[in-house]
Amino acid sequence: MQPVEHEHFVSWSQSPEQMDVLWEKGWRHFGPIFYRYREAWTNEGLRHVRPLRIEVANFSPSKSQRRTLRKNRDLEVRVHAVEIDAERTRLFDIHKLRFADNIPNSLEDFLGPAPQIGPSSMVEVAAYLGKRLVAASYLDVGGTSVSSIYAFFDPEFEDRRLGVATMLWELIYARNTGKQWHYPGYCYVEPSGYDYKKRFQPMYYYDWDGWENRALPAGEE
Repeated sequence: MQPVEHEHFVSWSQSPEQMDVLWEKGWRHFGPIFYRYREAWTNEGLRHVRPLRIEVANFSPSKSQRRTLRKNRDLEVRVHAVEIDAERTRLFDIHKLRFADNIPNSLEDFLGPAPQIGPSSMVEVAAYLGKRLVAASYLDVGGTSVSSIYAFFDPEFEDRRLGVATMLWELIYARNTGKQWHYPGYCYVEPSGYDYKKRFQPMYYYDWDGWENRALPAGEE
């Protein structure tokens, strides 16, 4: 994925309230690098980018999403401070083998070299089968919102739909902490691997002029 044109800036410190404002305007960040872009070139051609957000209080999981939660009831979900260690690096390296293009380099590319010091408050949502880490996602925490940064899981457990599960656990965390919005990142107007995000309702998308509460085509689950 290559942005056609993008805006960016570097910051090591943003308050929770500032993060809320940035997400509302379509900004995201990897470490201290903040960015936003409206279009991207992919292997399938030009794609039109839309930031997404979910209204936490009104979110209700679909039948399929409820099945995913039931399927993973045997996992222990822990929310705690972010750490990058050998266990997480190993799982990330296994996870990235799933990709044929745009293969990520390292977990630090997404979290930055020192996620514990900024630019924002961040937590890890981790899932364990016994003592084994099988999935983890990273969530920025603002004043009234949370924003998903990256998630990965053990491909051995792909049938558990852990990519969907981590997003559901993030929404549960957001509800339990009284947040108004969950920002799951970008999607494309056109069909893509990001379409699973569009199936969380009520979903709003940013058309770069304002937020619309209108469904984008999401395809079949």
